[in-house]
Amino acid sequence: MHCALYDANRCRSCQWLDKPYSTQLSDKQSLLEQLLAEQPVAAWLPPVVSPQQAFRNKAKMVVSGSVERPVLGLLSREGEAVDLCACPLYPDSFQPVFAALKPFIARAGLTPYNVARKRGELKFLLITESQQGGMMLRFVLRSTAKLEQLRAALPWLQQQLPQLTVISANIQPVHMAILEGDEEIALTPDQSLAENFNGVPLWIRPQSFFQTNPQVASTLYATARDWVRALPVNSMWDLFCGVGGFGLHCATPAMQLTGIEISAEAIACAQRSAAMLGLEKVQFAALDSTAFATGRDAVPQLVLVNPPRRGIGEALCDYLSQMAPDYLLYSSCNPQTMAQDIARLSAYEITKVQLFDMFPHTAHFEVLTLLTRRQQP
Repeated sequence: MHCALYDANRCRSCQWLDKPYSTQLSDKQSLLEQLLAEQPVAAWLPPVVSPQQAFRNKAKMVVSGSVERPVLGLLSREGEAVDLCACPLYPDSFQPVFAALKPFIARAGLTPYNVARKRGELKFLLITESQQGGMMLRFVLRSTAKLEQLRAALPWLQQQLPQLTVISANIQPVHMAILEGDEEIALTPDQSLAENFNGVPLWIRPQSFFQTNPQVASTLYATARDWVRALPVNSMWDLFCGVGGFGLHCATPAMQLTGIEISAEAIACAQRSAAMLGLEKVQFAALDSTAFATGRDAVPQLVLVNPPRRGIGEALCDYLSQMAPDYLLYSSCNPQTMAQDIARLSAYEITKVQLFDMFPHTAHFEVLTLLTRRQQP
């Protein structure tokens, strides 16, 4: 992939862009094999590749410059505004959105936030696109001071961009590099963006996590579904379940499934999807995954975990080792913490592992690992 911003040393987010893509994949696979070197692996499956450009369904743009000439992109370490609208990771469908947002910022009087002076209102623009064609737009503001001006100007933007089905304002008052605050203010009646992976309806709300690479995410969910359906199980937990992507793919009408996620917004999305699919034996709850699991006296046949970068941790590993479900399915965005967790799960052996290149041109990737309880001698 060629990137003029990288060549000009204006953006280095894609740290591995100088490496041929085949080398990127082999380096990631080698790292994963090193991390699991002390654990026998019955089957290494080939890495799942990604498109090398135009694969992102999200844009997280720092807004800088002036209200008349806003810059959408990032701030360099020296405080220079860098326009990322031409970033080749974004699909072509983002270009008309960027083009309309620049004059809209002036129409709405949304002064870009100046970090050095601690003045201004508009901090970030967060854009998410569904494979269905709809888009979600979030304005991250310092306060509610310009909220009514924003509301008054919105009809013009919606006329220009009818694909914007979900619009909201997030209030982030802290002078720190924090992407969003706790308060979300709906600016459209609909606050759920419709998505669909492999025939499974999913919903994205403003503060719920969702994968940034839909093509690879679709393959990841389908792989988990295929692995689970090949196992002799009819009960499972989906811990750290997000909007329910894994559990909803794996569930069948006969499967007893419980999905747990701390975010109430994400759980509302998962419950809506389960109802659409008519899955009567599936339930979702907004709880802490570790507290939920360790407070139970029994476990299902399969536990699926998809934790944040910190991994599932010692307490949950100890609990799973003690309760010993037949199978564990571990999806990870941080192979280092996954390897640490697996080392703690001494009652299990690794049946198969597969790398999913969710983040080309960087050192990051996702992994799916199936663990089977060791047979007692």
